[in-house]
Amino acid sequence: MNFYLNLRTVVVALCFSLFCAVTGAESSTQGKESSTQGKASSTPAVELQVFKSAQCGCCKKWMAHLTLRDFIIHGQDTTQLSTVKQQHGIAAEHQSCHTAVSQQGFVFEGHVPARFIRQFLQDPVPDAIGLSVPGMPTGSPGMEMGQRFEPYAVLVLFKDGSSDIYARVTNASEQY
Repeated sequence: MNFYLNLRTVVVALCFSLFCAVTGAESSTQGKESSTQGKASSTPAVELQVFKSAQCGCCKKWMAHLTLRDFIIHGQDTTQLSTVKQQHGIAAEHQSCHTAVSQQGFVFEGHVPARFIRQFLQDPVPDAIGLSVPGMPTGSPGMEMGQRFEPYAVLVLFKDGSSDIYARVTNASEQY
């Protein structure tokens, strides 16, 4: 079983590297990024600390998706993503290319749409640590590739390491 978990982690890392190379991700970003620009809204702003690789273009696109929906994002470049994920209890099978942490300590792993983050924070699931979109599904926020879309599940992650389906996203319009 560990072989398959390790293989999945390697495959996700390779896909991440390939995507960043194909999209021409910038490699000049260093240190922290912060963005507070967004459209005016009556919903309260949600603040997230996002741990990511400096070279990741899809992470920056996901952060832009959140910023446009009135999230306040603090990007933290790190070469220790696996350590961040381990510290927050994110199992290998639930991992993606970036990890966001809310002020309440909830984690949002990978390309979780803003609407589900907001929904979760308004009504947290008992014994949950947060939400995850494992891997990097084509068409998810930050992974847009024209009209291509791969249906995916948003998982709720529990303190005991288990998960369950929180939402299914079967088309791109369900993300917004």
